[in-house]
Formats: sequence, C-alpha cells, structure tokens
Amino acid sequence: QVQLVESGGGLVQPGGSLRLSCAVSGRISSINVMGWYRQAPGKQRELVATITSSGSTNVADSVKGRFTISRDNAKNTVYLQMNSLKPEDTAVYYCNAYLVQGGLKISVNNYWGQGTQVTVSS
Repeated sequence: QVQLVESGGGLVQPGGSLRLSCAVSGRISSINVMGWYRQAPGKQRELVATITSSGSTNVADSVKGRFTISRDNAKNTVYLQMNSLKPEDTAVYYCNAYLVQGGLKISVNNYWGQGTQVTVSS
C-alpha cells in the first residue's frame, strides 16, 4: 500500500512563510517526478512546482521567486518552501509522485496525497 502523507499546512498572515512536506511510503522501487499542485475553491487544480529525481525543477510563474521545491531522495520526501505568501495562495495543496513499482514487470504509477490546507489571511 503506497501512501503520500503531507504535512505543514495551516493559517499564515500575508508575507509569512510555510514549509510543506510530503513523505512517500510503501512498496516502491524508485520515485521519478514529484510535485505540488493546488486547488482553490471554485477553481481547477493547478501545477505549483515539480522536481525530477536528478533535481531539475519546474515552477509556475505565479509563485516563481517565492516558492522553492526540493527533495530528499534518501527519505522519499519532497518539500515546498513558501515565502512571501499572498491571500491568492490560499488553496488545498496536493503532493503528487510518479512511482516506479514492480520486480520482473516494472510499471510507473501516479499517486496523489490527501491534500493539506494553506490559508493566507490577516
């Protein structure tokens, strides 16, 4: 049973910071791309940032310069450091990962975390 467990969300004032974490557990061989997405009320889920196993990143323009994605491959964990938060960053943030699974027959499967709420408000 694979699990993606997120933590670190909460309520923060505009201009503040939060750090999200997402730990992957279960039967996996390796992890390819990991990322963060967010969904605000009444809006579609959107990409925030992704990172490959070698550390290449892709960050949405709306958060570029404020958010930083990183990962610890030894801990199967991805992080999202969020600085200079704005009210428009308020959303449920979801962790996503492409996991390599299997022995003789390898497959790459996509998994989502349960989401963590981030609220930016004074």
